[in-house]
Amino acid sequence: MFPKSKSGKLGTFALCFLSGALAGILAAGPALASDDDGGDGLTEYEGRVVAKEGLVLRTGPSTEFRAIGLKEYGAVVGITCRLNGQSVEGNPVWFRLSDASYVWSSTRDIVNDGEDPRWC
Repeated sequence: MFPKSKSGKLGTFALCFLSGALAGILAAGPALASDDDGGDGLTEYEGRVVAKEGLVLRTGPSTEFRAIGLKEYGAVVGITCRLNGQSVEGNPVWFRLSDASYVWSSTRDIVNDGEDPRWC
């Protein structure tokens, strides 16, 4: 099943390596699957982008984090929760979106369809 070296130890090494890799994947699987809703099972909130220039998606709640995309004007976004991050224009509130990205928004950039998102 595994290639053998002259000493016969390569097969044992490969088996140990694959067993460890499989255990790591299985252990990480449930944590990754539950991240879609913030890991707590609560329903997400919905908002609509009303900023004409759109909203920049980032990997964390600060302009120091890498920009990874843009939500355009009129886009509907799933909001998992809100949290305090870097203050931008005097407002430290950032939203964590359902795709695990972060977006800063003033009240004139995104409108909640319903109640305010819960705090993370």
